[in-house]
Amino acid sequence: MNHSDYPQIRQAGENSLLIYLAPVADAQVLAQVQWLSQQLRQQLGSLLQEIIPSYNSVLLVYDFLRLDQSQLQLCLADLLTELTDVALNHEPQTAQSSGKLIELPCYYSIETGPDLAAIAAQHQLSVSQLIKIHSEQRYQVYAIGFAPGFAYLGWVDERIATARLTTPRLKVPAGSVAIADRQTAVYPAASPGGWNLIGNCPMPLFDLQKEPAMTLSTGDAVMFVPIERAEYLQLGGQL
Repeated sequence: MNHSDYPQIRQAGENSLLIYLAPVADAQVLAQVQWLSQQLRQQLGSLLQEIIPSYNSVLLVYDFLRLDQSQLQLCLADLLTELTDVALNHEPQTAQSSGKLIELPCYYSIETGPDLAAIAAQHQLSVSQLIKIHSEQRYQVYAIGFAPGFAYLGWVDERIATARLTTPRLKVPAGSVAIADRQTAVYPAASPGGWNLIGNCPMPLFDLQKEPAMTLSTGDAVMFVPIERAEYLQLGGQL
């Protein structure tokens, strides 16, 4: 399918709809996802139980006792027409994410990133070159999933894009900064995982005692800031 076949609305459950805005994700599509999510919150408010934005789609879970699906479809039709018109006119506000820029400290090292040297060698780079490429990129948060606070960040520079491990690790340390294909992420808690580990971020990304509990949200931008071992330990990093 091409872009002319979109947007698409699909039934996802008895009280949920999935709206696909494009076949693939990019910065423009992410901005449209954010715009649509914001408009739906403003127009329907408490009639929606959940709005879950992702790479190129928005999942709506609505209260079917208070909102008829035909009413929701009419609202969506109006918003999607407006969204399409704005996209065609290349309005600048649509191309900008509504999220915030967050800088995450990262201690890139062999002791916190056991795959760092192997990835560098695979791409015929020095370790310092790989770190420079990874830390100079500005990443968008395209989705939150897998585990609470786990943010899928894109896109990694093609020069360091690396396939997932063939055999996942049984336990990846919390804070691990990792690469899988053209995505990068920080593991918010210790868990199994098959991504390539290149460093560690000592900043907690998920804490139920805080409001909000998650540091990152869909639509935010992230940049990694290299730090030395002493600063990593001072910030609470674990070896």
